[in-house]
Amino acid sequence: MPTIHSFQPIAGNHARILILGSMPGQVSLSANQYYAHPRNAFWPIMAPLLQINPEASYEEKITALKSSRIALWDVLKSCQRTGSLDSMIKADTQIINDFQSFFGIHKKITHVFFNGGKAETCFMRHVFPENNLGLLQLSRLPSTSPANARLSFADKCNIWHAMLRSATESSNSHEHRLSQSNQITQ
Repeated sequence: MPTIHSFQPIAGNHARILILGSMPGQVSLSANQYYAHPRNAFWPIMAPLLQINPEASYEEKITALKSSRIALWDVLKSCQRTGSLDSMIKADTQIINDFQSFFGIHKKITHVFFNGGKAETCFMRHVFPENNLGLLQLSRLPSTSPANARLSFADKCNIWHAMLRSATESSNSHEHRLSQSNQITQ
């Protein structure tokens, strides 16, 4: 069974929100793009939030993510897996990405959203106990994978949009309070 490796994070300097998957599927790995499977709902869900065309180029999508202060990464750096399903990841082969360095660089992140249960489980087991992340808001969103047929696309959209809008408003409010606080002390 081959070892597969995730991508580098996509994160602008002012990222406030981090969306974490577990490990890219085979189609995404082959395309060298996050969420490249045509039936994955990630980009169709994100397009209205990012105010882009769902058919925009990958580069345009990445630019829109960064402009919206959203970072994208995976919990796993590498693992062994047959196929694309998270359930096929061999637990004893999981190597976790370097979140200590990531959060050290991206100190403005206030919210972490997990794209499905595997990302959340791996993060809570391997990352959270090793890092001082007490101030981060952590939330699991329904997986955008085509394998997750439990919810309709509309239901996934509604949940993702409500949670991300709430986080964006919270981050903007926090930033505004910091700005006012800095003006008072100057």
